[in-house]
Amino acid sequence: MTIQCIAQRSRLEVFSMIHQRGNGHWGGSASCAELLATLYFHILNVDPDRPQWEDRDRVILSKGHAAPMLYNILAHKGFFPWEELSSFRSLNSRLQGHPCMLKTPGVDLSTGPLGHGISVGMGMALAARIRRKKYWTFVVLGDGCLNEGQSWEAIMSAAKFKPARLVIMVDYNKVQLDGPADEIMPLDPLTDKFRSFHLNVAPVIYDGHQVSEIMQSWEWMQQNQEEPSVVIYRTHKGKGVSFTEDKHQWHGCPIDDASYVMGTQELENTLKRYEDEIR
Repeated sequence: MTIQCIAQRSRLEVFSMIHQRGNGHWGGSASCAELLATLYFHILNVDPDRPQWEDRDRVILSKGHAAPMLYNILAHKGFFPWEELSSFRSLNSRLQGHPCMLKTPGVDLSTGPLGHGISVGMGMALAARIRRKKYWTFVVLGDGCLNEGQSWEAIMSAAKFKPARLVIMVDYNKVQLDGPADEIMPLDPLTDKFRSFHLNVAPVIYDGHQVSEIMQSWEWMQQNQEEPSVVIYRTHKGKGVSFTEDKHQWHGCPIDDASYVMGTQELENTLKRYEDEIR
C-alpha cells in the first residue's frame, strides 16, 4: 500500500472514529494525514517495539487536537493494536482527546494547549547536541500555534542556538476554531516572517496533501540538517469531504449520521481511486 493510500485510509478511519465517539477534531486531523503518514512510513527512524528508544527520531504534534490522526497512524505503524482505536476518548482509554506521553506508546510529548511545541522541540534538539545524538526532531504545528507568543520566542531561540535536525513543519490550512485565520489573526506573509528571524526556510510552499511533494521536502531537509529548518505545507482543513473542507464549523463538531454516510462515500471513492492507480 502506498503512503498516499495509507493517509487516505487513515482519514476514512478517523472520520469513523469521531462519528462513533460523538466528539473529536475532524478538521485538523484531516489536514495533516499525509504529513503524518509520510513521517512515519518514509522519514522517521523509530521502532514500535521500543517506543522509548534513545536514538529514535522525535515527533511533536503541537496541534494536539489532531490526536485522532496521530493515533491512527501510530496504530498502523504497530505501536499498539489497531483494534484499540475504538476506545478513542473512552473512560480509562490510552487514547485521550489530546496525546499523552505518559499513557500512549509512540507519543513523544503531551500536547493540547497550543504554542509550546516549538519550545519543547528546541529542548529535544539541544539535548541531542549535548548527548551527541543524531536523531531528528519534527514539530508539526498549525495556524493556532503561531498565534501564540511562545512560538515566536522559541523561533528566536532556534535562530540563536541553531540545533541541528530540528524541523518546524507548518500544517497551513488557514482555518481555526472560530473562522478563517485571515480574519482572526493573519499570518501572511508567513515565509517572510520566518526568514526575518534568520531561520532556514524551504524555498517553496509544498502541497501538504501530495506525498510526492512531502518527500521532496524531506530531500531539502536532509540537505539543510545542520541548522533548524522551517517547511510550510499548504493544506485544507477537513480535507477529503467536500462539505467540510475549509469550513471552521468542522474544526471539532460531532459528525452526525447523515454527514457520516455522505462523507464516508466520498472518502471511500477517493481511496478506491488511489488503489486503482497502483494496480
